[in-house]
Amino acid sequence: MTARLLGLTSVLALAAGTANAEMNFNRIASFPVVENMAAGEDITRESSAEIIDTTADGMTLVYTDSPLGVLGMIDITDPANPAPKGNIALDGEPTSVAVIGTVAFAGVNTSDSYTDPSGKMVAIDTASGDVIGECALAGQPDSVAKSPDGSFLAVAIENERDEDLNDGIIPQMPAGSLQLVPVKRGNLDCGGIKTVDLTGLAEVAPSDPEPEYVSINAEGEVVVTLQENNHLVVVSKNGEVLSHFSAGAVDLEGIDATDERGALIFTESQQGRKREPDAVTWIDDSHFATANEGDYEGGSRGWTIFSQNGDVVYESGTSFEHAIVQIGHYPDKRSDAKGVEPESVTFGTFGGTPMVFVGAERASVVGVYDVTDPANPELTQLLPSGVGPEGYVVIPERNLLISANEADLIEDGGVRAHVMIFEYQDAPAVYPHLTSAGMDELTGWGAISGMVADEGGIVWAVNDSFYGYQPTIFKIDTTQTPAQIVDAIRITRAGRPAQKLDLEGITLDGQGGFWVASEGRTDRVVPHALYHVNASGEIKKEIGLPADLMAVEKRFGFEGITKVGDTLWMAVQREWKDDPKNHVKLVAYNIETGEWGAVRYEKAQPEKGWVGLSEITAHGDYVYVVERDNQHDFRAVTKKIYRIPLAQMQPAPLGGDLPVVSKELVRDLLSDLTATGGYVLDKVEGLAIAEDGTMWVSTDNDGVDDHSGETMFFAVKP
Repeated sequence: MTARLLGLTSVLALAAGTANAEMNFNRIASFPVVENMAAGEDITRESSAEIIDTTADGMTLVYTDSPLGVLGMIDITDPANPAPKGNIALDGEPTSVAVIGTVAFAGVNTSDSYTDPSGKMVAIDTASGDVIGECALAGQPDSVAKSPDGSFLAVAIENERDEDLNDGIIPQMPAGSLQLVPVKRGNLDCGGIKTVDLTGLAEVAPSDPEPEYVSINAEGEVVVTLQENNHLVVVSKNGEVLSHFSAGAVDLEGIDATDERGALIFTESQQGRKREPDAVTWIDDSHFATANEGDYEGGSRGWTIFSQNGDVVYESGTSFEHAIVQIGHYPDKRSDAKGVEPESVTFGTFGGTPMVFVGAERASVVGVYDVTDPANPELTQLLPSGVGPEGYVVIPERNLLISANEADLIEDGGVRAHVMIFEYQDAPAVYPHLTSAGMDELTGWGAISGMVADEGGIVWAVNDSFYGYQPTIFKIDTTQTPAQIVDAIRITRAGRPAQKLDLEGITLDGQGGFWVASEGRTDRVVPHALYHVNASGEIKKEIGLPADLMAVEKRFGFEGITKVGDTLWMAVQREWKDDPKNHVKLVAYNIETGEWGAVRYEKAQPEKGWVGLSEITAHGDYVYVVERDNQHDFRAVTKKIYRIPLAQMQPAPLGGDLPVVSKELVRDLLSDLTATGGYVLDKVEGLAIAEDGTMWVSTDNDGVDDHSGETMFFAVKP
């Protein structure tokens, strides 16, 4: 069976609700690492969770926070309610950490420059926060690993290159190395450090190995990745090179290799793509797995299992990426680079099953593989991480998997960095909520915005301007778990893909077709408009806004559309030029007469950022709207569904006084948005109400651009 078919089969199993597998990982908590800052500290500073480990009792997590220059600690005595244990300041930049007992051993970069690298290994008592030992290292450390028996540490002395020098091409001196640091009586034995020379082994730049990542097996053997050199080295605990070999290359078929910024097209190929592995982990004493992130010349978008003599035992090919595509996590803006970029790989045995956990940095996904047979791993789950998963730790004794996510998007008003906690449970898999697995063609999706319900459990949805060159109507079958995308109707104009659309709303036309609303942005030549689309996606009619509306328009236009009789109603997201503060328009267009009108809606005063409307849908005697702020995680306040009596929806002529409608709270969605253990996602964009009153709610994942890619799609009762 080909790698792609293996991946598709696995995700089909996920879509079937894992009927034959009771044990699954589900997220139970998310911890924003900014909470580890002390009272009074400036929490607007960048903070990050990168490499993570646990104390021997599995009760305290320890992670590196490079921007703050600290080790952070989290109390997970109750893993569903992680608590801050504070930060430990270090004199330098922590790059990696390994914990033996209660002592954390951190590699710290103290380099003055790329050409004058330096570093140290620091031992910290996690109970007191005191530094109890320190050793100078041969240069700038990257990865640190502990031996299973706790007798020594392996440190990759990378002496990383300057990416701005000579386009980042190596060699760039000084050369890195591997250092083996003994641990005796719970502390560092600086006098016993062994330095292993790794020069002369690789073919790309033999004088500049640049070791990246290390892992140690039960026999004390160390495997080292030389990422930029596309090479792997196995070293004994005594420092003898046992084997070394090229990581090789992969032929990739069915990928999106073009950064067209706006369409998901998986018809391209790359031949002889170097693996250039980043992370590596032993899965037994003779096999290890690599995450093939790639660097400046490679990246094969998957992961590989090698024997320690260099034989390829398993290659995922594109199957891992294809599975990610199907759950809406594909990062289109990385298509011309390295796709989903598998960066991290970790091993653990849960319930007697050996498992490999593969983290895709750009897709913010953790893949769970059963590696009972190393030659035929089985993808059993895909888990939603925070933005940019960097490090993992497994605690099988407590059935816990921990993900540290490095991206802190505070400067862009985005989500903060988080540590996420997953538990291996006797329960169905909660994620994904929505998948295209099972379709005949590999179908990518994302940035779900407006929705509308139809008969038979069908919900129709549109994507927004992120996919401006591929506007699409998705047919979703909500009777399946997870909900299943069963068709993708591309919107066309004169037989060609329609462009310059920002679809934010969809409603049924009652004749088998649709009305869709586009949020305009005149500075980018995107019109504010309504489009009548037939069942096959062809635009049959375009209706621009009248002069009275265009005279007062701003870029924050239509967000949602619904049909009541012969009238289309559109919600305007935020105030236009003629709106009083905290008031927005609900705009009406009569399909038969061509008349325009509006009413006003009073929205909440924002505590931070802004508040606006993101959806409108009619049901029964009411019109329902989604009112939301633009805040993420613990900062979110307003994510609510309100309803307006249909009797009040009487449009007044444009240009004059507009009546203000009343509103009634139907549901506060904050508890729903954290029900699966994640942080609050900012963009609640879709609302569809079925005939029986069931409300389907969806979030927009921004096309996985500065976003975790997570899409929530769930049902609530009013």
